[in-house]
Amino acid sequence: MISINENFLKLQAGYLFPEIARRVNLYSSANADAAKSLIRCGIGDVTEPLPLTAREAFKAGVDELGSSETFRGYGPEQGYDFLREAIAEHAYAGVEVSADEVFVSDGSKCDTSNILDIFGHDNKIGITDPVYPVYVDTNVMAGHTGDADESGSYEGLYYLECNKDNGFVPSIPDEALDIIYLCYPNNPTGAVATREQLEAWVAYALKHKAILLYDAAYEAFIQDDSVPHSIYEIEGARDCAIEFRSFSKNGGFTGVRCAYTIVPKTLTAKTSAGEEVTLHSLWQRRQSTKFNGVSYPVQKAAAALFTPEGKAEIGALIANYMENAQLLSDACKAVGLTVYGGENAPYVWIACPEGLDSWGAFDLFLEKAQVVITPGSGFGKGGEGYFRISAFNSRSNVEEVCKRITNLFN
Repeated sequence: MISINENFLKLQAGYLFPEIARRVNLYSSANADAAKSLIRCGIGDVTEPLPLTAREAFKAGVDELGSSETFRGYGPEQGYDFLREAIAEHAYAGVEVSADEVFVSDGSKCDTSNILDIFGHDNKIGITDPVYPVYVDTNVMAGHTGDADESGSYEGLYYLECNKDNGFVPSIPDEALDIIYLCYPNNPTGAVATREQLEAWVAYALKHKAILLYDAAYEAFIQDDSVPHSIYEIEGARDCAIEFRSFSKNGGFTGVRCAYTIVPKTLTAKTSAGEEVTLHSLWQRRQSTKFNGVSYPVQKAAAALFTPEGKAEIGALIANYMENAQLLSDACKAVGLTVYGGENAPYVWIACPEGLDSWGAFDLFLEKAQVVITPGSGFGKGGEGYFRISAFNSRSNVEEVCKRITNLFN
């Protein structure tokens, strides 16, 4: 008899974004005319065209594959040197990261999931709440948790509460954890962690021999010069942190797929027998065994984003989305809603109108304004009472959403 991974059966009803799609489809089927004017501000998918510099490099890479003299087959699983070197030189200018500590991949979502391959099953895992659902679900799938309770919280995970009182940055826990997920700028709340807060987390990790899994996929959207872009700006972080970054949102690569993970060579953990092992070597082995690398044209396109022209185009994209965030924030504040985020991240995190829970707010926006938002409860128990609006949209759509918000509450 065939057996299955029964950990999958512990997962809640459905991954958040497919569940949103299901509900939207039901509404659209029952309201065909109204559905024609739907504007989706739920999933954080980019809308603006791929930067010209990246497109030209992409095409040039394809042309190289069309000639026997320049054709390439399998590339290095860790990424081509030209991209790894560009990342180390430009993305980590002034920070100690070497090219061979950069691992190129097809997405941070994949990396934050796959990183679990190199860790054991007996680690005590800290998860922020609210949280990007992938962190939780992949630990459930890997068998690191028990069942979920009525609130959706899983036995075996340590939930780090994030709320308006702590600025959606969790307090340092009283007990020792082994692996802690941190995401700043934060998805979904749009909050950022200050240098002092990150210093406290690094000190905690060093004290308890813990690992910080630091998701910095939105670092390019930071507007405040005092906010660190990388965990490695904090002294000691190279000995306790793995960082994840992506080209998806800043370079418009959500459909192209390219990201990277930094695993310092100084980062170690111990076996059950007490032997010190470098996580760099484990991740390199994992990638070499389970991953065949990102395609050559995609890596050419990603490297082009570090040219002066590419940086200028990225800057324009980020400015556009952050202006969208400002418009959405202002519109929500104008009708009396309490707004968080949207200043250093492309997400606006909003307290639900009085009397509504997060799915109630979702239904209100869908049925009365034909706007798709993301209910906060989909990000965990701590997200209840909030909803997220994504600034990833065209300017015309954002301006229309702002009008609909005004009409909805007036």
